[in-house]
Amino acid sequence: MSADLVVGVDSSTTACKVVVWDGQGQAVAEGRAGFPLENPAPDGWEQDARQWWRALSEASRAAVAGIAPERLGALCVTHQRETFVLTDALGEPVHPALVWMDARGADQVDRACAVLTAERLHRISGKPPCVTPSLYKLLGLLDREPALAESSPWMLDVHAYLVDKLTGERVTSLAAADPTGLVDMDERAWSLPILDLAGLSVEQLPQLVEPGTVIGEVTRKAAAATGLPAGLPVVAGAGDGQCAGLGAGITEPGRAYLNLGTAIVSGVLSETYRTDRAFRTLYDATGRHYFLETDLQGGTFTVTWLVDRWLRRGAESRSFDEVLAELDAEAATLPVGAEGLVVVPYWNGVMNPYWDDAATGVVLGLRGDHGPAHLFRAILEGIALEQRLHTTGVESASGSIGSFVAMGGGSKSPLWCQILADVLGRPVQRAGSSEATCLGAAILAAPVAGLHPDVDTATMAMTSLGTIFAPGEATPRYDRLYRDAYRGLFEDLRDRMHRLWRWRQG
Repeated sequence: MSADLVVGVDSSTTACKVVVWDGQGQAVAEGRAGFPLENPAPDGWEQDARQWWRALSEASRAAVAGIAPERLGALCVTHQRETFVLTDALGEPVHPALVWMDARGADQVDRACAVLTAERLHRISGKPPCVTPSLYKLLGLLDREPALAESSPWMLDVHAYLVDKLTGERVTSLAAADPTGLVDMDERAWSLPILDLAGLSVEQLPQLVEPGTVIGEVTRKAAAATGLPAGLPVVAGAGDGQCAGLGAGITEPGRAYLNLGTAIVSGVLSETYRTDRAFRTLYDATGRHYFLETDLQGGTFTVTWLVDRWLRRGAESRSFDEVLAELDAEAATLPVGAEGLVVVPYWNGVMNPYWDDAATGVVLGLRGDHGPAHLFRAILEGIALEQRLHTTGVESASGSIGSFVAMGGGSKSPLWCQILADVLGRPVQRAGSSEATCLGAAILAAPVAGLHPDVDTATMAMTSLGTIFAPGEATPRYDRLYRDAYRGLFEDLRDRMHRLWRWRQG
């Protein structure tokens, strides 16, 4: 029997999903295992990287159980970006991994800019300096714990760590590594000036290869842990945002993906490398083009904050999904603007277009007759209004964006999809698969497995689209809310936020 299936691995912020896909982009089997996200200090977010491997192994065993090994043709990994771990020479962590939300490197951003200038850092890496890229998190960590630098640890992104466990090869792809801020986007290599700033050498980093390259094969030891067949080819993948774009079928400019996950990530394809403060620039999942990407870190994370930290506290017997369903149903009965409540969703600072790590969330208009459903709807609307701000900035460089393809957990909400269409004033269409990110990894694996001759053919065959949400009668009302209340609100409060941030720092 020849191989007719591929394995996609999506190691996200709180769970690992392993999905087995056929050549038409249909999920045949899947497994999922979670892992904890720790908040050990203000602005600090960490994980035990060993839990990534434990979750991958558990999810993989569930996904491939009952599938003949010879049917599996290749495996590819996609992953949470900017998250990294320092390891010893054997690949064992010497410190908890720092997660993309970790914001303890804010002071180091200014230090880095003083050495290389903000403009040069932006031009080399494609990312305006802010605390999100791994570079600044690493500088902060080494300042707090200088003994770590003395041991000359390896620095591995999630892709490199998991691939090492699967194959014994310490390799990552350009499209997995470039969110670290350590890659020279023009040279397609580690940036020596930035490595020098970080106190790193190339020997402390994984080898860089193009996405879609066969890195190695699943070892016998990894096979025993995961249930995967030994010898299964492992293909270089890409970060979750780029793979989401591929899984949504974004192959040409003019249409953007919109990943409604822990962070809200949107990207439009560009055939040339360009930089602008309205977006950050990354390689696309194929490595042949670029994504001009916007990123709001307070995505469904903000919804989870509302439910878990407020509404389920003291009522843990109620499930998250139960509370969320009630909020969604009640919010759907509320009018546009949540009866005068506006949210600026900067719960984890702001990247584009302001690149301000001192930014915080804003709730404006709160009154005694507002309840939890009002705040929930205002969060959904605030994220949509912020996406309009992002899209306006990107279009100045990319040209008009005619529609969006939505995926991720948030896309399952008809209410939120309609709000987005109404606020953005253009159609929002669900991706055919709710696991578009994992599907993007599978598409990269498909040519290696012989399911399709190349990635372009695989993308055409394996992606599809679902329900369309068209702008409706609420669009003019949202347009007025955006112009009269939302646009410029952050700028009006920015100085006060910075004063508060300095006060908080002592």
